Amino acid sequence: MIDRVTLEAAVQDCVQGGEEDSDQVFSVIDAFDIPKFDYNSERKKFIPSTALRSLHGQATDKAQLFRDRYTVLFQRTSRHELFTPAVMGANPEHQTKKFQLRPVEYLLGSVAKLGEIIVLGMVTQLKPGSYYLEDPTGAVKMDLSQTNFHNGLFTENCFVLAEGWYEDQVFHVTAFGFPPPEPAKTTRAYFGNINFFGGPSATCAKASTKLRVMERENEDAMIVFLSDVWLDDSKVMEKLRVLFTGYSEICPTAFVLCGNFTSSPFGSSHIKTLKESFRGLGNLIAQFPSLVESSRFIFVPGSQDPGPGNVLPRPAIPDCVTEELRRKVPNATFTTNPCRIQYCTQEIVVFREDMVTKMCRNCVKFPTDRDISTHGSFACNDAVFKVYYPATRQMEDSQIRD
Repeated sequence: MIDRVTLEAAVQDCVQGGEEDSDQVFSVIDAFDIPKFDYNSERKKFIPSTALRSLHGQATDKAQLFRDRYTVLFQRTSRHELFTPAVMGANPEHQTKKFQLRPVEYLLGSVAKLGEIIVLGMVTQLKPGSYYLEDPTGAVKMDLSQTNFHNGLFTENCFVLAEGWYEDQVFHVTAFGFPPPEPAKTTRAYFGNINFFGGPSATCAKASTKLRVMERENEDAMIVFLSDVWLDDSKVMEKLRVLFTGYSEICPTAFVLCGNFTSSPFGSSHIKTLKESFRGLGNLIAQFPSLVESSRFIFVPGSQDPGPGNVLPRPAIPDCVTEELRRKVPNATFTTNPCRIQYCTQEIVVFREDMVTKMCRNCVKFPTDRDISTHGSFACNDAVFKVYYPATRQMEDSQIRD
């Protein structure tokens, strides 16, 4: 006979064993493998999407993208303590002031003046020079002349919380800000340990006790990020040699090298030059056996590397160009742009794009210096790069000087 205690212990061991098999310390998820979920407003839960995904969408896909984004932001913002209903019978002195999100149709359906209105919507420019706030129920013209903008880059097609008063078919905005973020712990409390991020595990990596312990104990772990690694530039290659020499004693968890990988992206010899450049990089890395054995090398293509024009997500650099490097560096991974990296319980998104210039060009209000952060270029800014320490969650600015 098997008693209940023995049976429960056996079941617990099986469950833990299954979790250990799926717990990977480091994994790279390309853009085409990221899971997609649809939020069901009636059931109040996320359901795996069954829609076919294509790099070349239909005209209706763009509108659906913004509707899905609004739905996700609305359900998250509605759970924030500022927008949840007040508790019945609670002491009013101990409660913070509560607000209510209003749809655009609430404003459009009113003929009287409305004050202290907060609307979640998307900033659009339906007419040249006139900004509107749009949601699935309609669009209302905004007056931004007296608006107090919170920190951030507010561009067209971004979603904001706008506070103000409405009169004569115009929404006079007094405060402009982004929807409040929600901690991952709060999200998991509502939706469980669904793996929204992607990767081999069926559950969210943040819920793994084993990975959390490994992350805390591995204090020497580091991830090195470089951008604009021009492999056809002799100065860049010499700087890489210095970088690899310095890290050969204490090997980083990974090197994330982002494109562009050539200084001259166009021309009939581009592919040939790129292939020879990766061969040279493979020969260089092979001179450091400790890095080949202990570190991972992640390659993220830039906008001028081989690919389908300016279409995002950008596929990985073709295998025919990188086969010699992959043969010499087995831990090399060529992935998409953007991509995701999971290290223990931490989720990192890598996106190689010159976004600051594009966002500033389309800003509703031109940003100040405190709104902009730059990350530098390895080839163009005297070999600057970033080092991230997962144990302390700190990013360090680094540079290889002459």
